[in-house]
Amino acid sequence: MSIYIVAFTGASGAPYGIRLITELLKRGDDIELLISPSGFLILKEELGLDLLKDNVEKGLLAYLKSASKKAALKGRLNYTPSNDIGARLASGGAFGAVKAMIICPCSMGTLGRVAGGISGNLIERAADCVLKENRPLVLVPRETPFNAIHLENMLRLSRAGAVILPAMPAFYTKPVTVDDMVDFVVGKALDVLKVEHSLYKRWKSEEN
Repeated sequence: MSIYIVAFTGASGAPYGIRLITELLKRGDDIELLISPSGFLILKEELGLDLLKDNVEKGLLAYLKSASKKAALKGRLNYTPSNDIGARLASGGAFGAVKAMIICPCSMGTLGRVAGGISGNLIERAADCVLKENRPLVLVPRETPFNAIHLENMLRLSRAGAVILPAMPAFYTKPVTVDDMVDFVVGKALDVLKVEHSLYKRWKSEEN
């Protein structure tokens, strides 16, 4: 069992984050969940998931169980408001059991502020702590095209030790559904985290 921080921000790509936390919870890993105000809007716009009116943990777990076809979710989900800058995750001393942090999807605004060391909310502060504590930080941006500022910020983060994993589905796996394309991107994120999975077929694998 491992603990992962998963953050949703205001970039298109909510299905990626949902699939990611579903896979981790199915394994028995625990999730520390952070959602920016824009992240809540994206969840509602793309998935019809309105968590502002309900208990976030209860509402999201109900959705995950439905989306995962009632597969057992063995891990625990703990939500902390992104404006709670005094929460436990705002201190590097609390990261003893945290294995990694994934911002999925990651907006260019969040990416830029993390690149600049600007901690205006708990998502940005937690990312800063992950970097300074030498833990894996994975950012899944969903933006196109990139401008020079985006590229420079991504390069700066890469040099600081973060992994930039754009939401770019592949087609050598011969995807048939949107879920297939979501699975590929989430599978690549799990590869970076060294988490075993079977979300997509490997290039030139025996199954192809």
